[in-house]
Amino acid sequence: MPKHILPAIAVLGLVMTSPATAQEPISLVAAGSLKAALGQVARDFQNDTGIAVETTFGPSGLLRQSIEAGRSAHVFASANMAHPQALAEAGKGGPVVLFARNRLCGLARPGLEVSGDTLIDVMLAQTTRLGTSTPGADPSGDYAWQLFGKADELHSGARAELESKALQLSGGPESEAAPEGRNTYAWVMENGRADLFLTYCTNAVLAQRELPELQIVTVPQALSVGADYGLIVLEDAPPAAWELAFHILSPDGQRVLASYGFDAPGMVGE
Repeated sequence: MPKHILPAIAVLGLVMTSPATAQEPISLVAAGSLKAALGQVARDFQNDTGIAVETTFGPSGLLRQSIEAGRSAHVFASANMAHPQALAEAGKGGPVVLFARNRLCGLARPGLEVSGDTLIDVMLAQTTRLGTSTPGADPSGDYAWQLFGKADELHSGARAELESKALQLSGGPESEAAPEGRNTYAWVMENGRADLFLTYCTNAVLAQRELPELQIVTVPQALSVGADYGLIVLEDAPPAAWELAFHILSPDGQRVLASYGFDAPGMVGE
């Protein structure tokens, strides 16, 4: 296990001073891209400990804002480090721990001629409807904007053009939600709202499972943007919330994250 995980585990161990007892459910709020993976982690934890976990998934930025506004939550898992760090700096919990990594991929409609080598050209093409999530509200959108910045280094003017044409189709307060049980990105693509959508590779895999005809495009190294996921236990959380956080960081939790396509730092060296 990497060294940067160990101090956090030591802190968790100090806080977990009492055994779990009958209590209110633990509230886990987490990035939408974690729904499948942390949903399974939460179920595994509940089965192992008997401690109920209530999960809420959505855009990390909007979840942070709701916590700042007084929402009751015990554990917050964000698709970036900035949102939980902002809560820690406001005295609402801590420490902030890196627990997973992700990357951006392109999700393309059937028949679109695109590859990693042609990705910039296809994104810039006048006929391409380029979808992203919403910057500020959802880290996936922020990462897409970072990718646009990298594109500008390879193609002068690309950043402004891509920011101007990008359709912010998910993750915002006004974004239309997919029907219950549907993958957001599969639903967006199935309804022809975009020709190419920049999203997390883990989201793209889940979308393709739902709609096998969709294409997943690997972002070339020159454009690649990595996403660091941060975890925080919030103030006044019961001891069982720390147990859940510890489980997410444990080899069992990290294996589940890795099985859904995340880079799990706790798996290094196993």
